[in-house]
Amino acid sequence: MVSTNDYIKQSLALHLFFGRIMKEHSFFLQVGFPQKEHSLINQANNLRTSFDSFLMDIVELSNGVVDPDVLLSGEVVTPYTMRAEMASSEFTGVNIPSQITRAETRLQGSTGPANPRYEGKVDALNERAVKLISTLIQFKTKVLSSVLACKLFTVNYPLLIDHILREAKLYLHLVQRLQKREMIYPEQEELDQEYFWNRIMAEHSKFIRGLLDPTEEELIMAANNFANEFDELTMAAKQAMDKQIMAGNVTEDSLNATMDIKEFNTQGTQGLLDCKIKSIIIPLLGDHVLRESNHYLRLLKMFKST
Repeated sequence: MVSTNDYIKQSLALHLFFGRIMKEHSFFLQVGFPQKEHSLINQANNLRTSFDSFLMDIVELSNGVVDPDVLLSGEVVTPYTMRAEMASSEFTGVNIPSQITRAETRLQGSTGPANPRYEGKVDALNERAVKLISTLIQFKTKVLSSVLACKLFTVNYPLLIDHILREAKLYLHLVQRLQKREMIYPEQEELDQEYFWNRIMAEHSKFIRGLLDPTEEELIMAANNFANEFDELTMAAKQAMDKQIMAGNVTEDSLNATMDIKEFNTQGTQGLLDCKIKSIIIPLLGDHVLRESNHYLRLLKMFKST
């Protein structure tokens, strides 16, 4: 069982990261549909704006409450998030509210205990999150089924839709555990997280590889190497779960690889924003995968210290 303090702090940290990720998933889906799919575009837009509103409420409650490590990790916002949003909004015509990002950059952390009176507010936000995430999961499932049945075209890879569906399911699972006052990252389940996030890192590399211009041979090769490395780490995490190899080695290797891919994602985001990389990658996707690598890096450091 988690304490009231941990329940409040962990809930807010989880939403600060995943709430933004979900709103961006909705954005990627929205801009990936052809013009004729008015209903799907509107549904994605409504989900995106719902997560905008939810995230703004989370940010307001988190100031002076959430742990500083979360804010310093770069998983909530990066130095590139504002520029990536502005560029992506300009390219697509979709209004991305910059006030959320500005508020996030001003967030202050606290190592002290959270006010226990926040518990009721966090309960309500968690219940709201469960409903929102469940609706998004249903939407992603419908879109993926239609794409796989060749009833819908989108510029998003089927694997990408499946990828963001798995992330939403993980988010929902973690919120539901917190609502039961259970630990969300118990020591005995660390390898499950490593298996999940190593697979995510591998898929990010595969998406980047496929969205780069064919002339960007060096970057394509680098992305391919990361994809292969994280595929191997995913397999290693599975072997450690099955007690075939030592778990500590997997965590150490995953940590080193994630530090490397963080640098790759950082350089990639900078390159996209400075117009130095030829691709069909929307700038916000670069910042999105950078934040996910930062989140995983924080988890790995936490796992290594336990």
